[in-house]
Amino acid sequence: MIDECLVAEFRIEGDECPLARATAQVDVVIDASAPQLRDDGNVLLHFSAPPNDELAEVLDSDPNIRYLHVTRGENAWTYRCLSKHPCVVHRLVNVGFLVESMRYHDGGATMSGAVVGYDVLRGVMETAGQTVGIQLQRVYPLRSEDDEHQSRAWGLTSPQAESLRVAHEMGYFEIPKAVTAAEVADELGISKTAFLERLRRAQSSLCSSVFGQGI
Repeated sequence: MIDECLVAEFRIEGDECPLARATAQVDVVIDASAPQLRDDGNVLLHFSAPPNDELAEVLDSDPNIRYLHVTRGENAWTYRCLSKHPCVVHRLVNVGFLVESMRYHDGGATMSGAVVGYDVLRGVMETAGQTVGIQLQRVYPLRSEDDEHQSRAWGLTSPQAESLRVAHEMGYFEIPKAVTAAEVADELGISKTAFLERLRRAQSSLCSSVFGQGI
C-alpha cells in the first residue's frame, strides 16, 4: 500500500483548448470537470460559469466545439459539449495524474489533482516539463480522509477547502484582517481574482448546506 498521496497544482498557458481561448475573449471564470478522452481523440467537456451570453456565443461559434448544450440556472450556466481539440491534460493523466478540478481564466487554466506516491510525481513532473505551456505551481500532502469527507459533506471542492483553510490559518477572517486577499492568493499560488472566486463559491456552498438551497 502506498502511504504518500500528494495534491499537485499546474498552470497551463498557451494551450489552444476552446475553453482557454474563450476566456481570452470573455472576462469570465470557467470551472470544469476532468475532460473525458474518447477513443477517437475527441474530448467530452462538462463545465460551468456565471451567466454570460457572450461566452455561450463564443463557444457556439468555435469550430472545435460540437453538440454544445447549455443549462441556464439563476447563478450559473452549465455546459456540456464535445471538443475536437486534444487536451494537454491527458499527457499528465497518462502518467498518473488524477485530475480533480480545472479552472479557466484569462486564456489559461489552473488544474488541481492527486498523485499517488513520489515515483509517480516524478513521472508527472518530467512529463509536464516536456510539455510546452505546463508549469508546476505547488505540491502539498493530501489532507486526512476525515477532512476530505468533511469538505464533501459541506459541498466544497478540494481547491475551495484548501483556500478556506489557508485563509483561516493566515488570519484573513480575523477582525481586522491580518492579511489581504492578494497575500492569501500569493500563498496559494493563484491570482487574487481566482482566490476571491473560490472564496465566494465556498461561502455559497457552506450557506446552502447550513440554511438550505435557495436561501
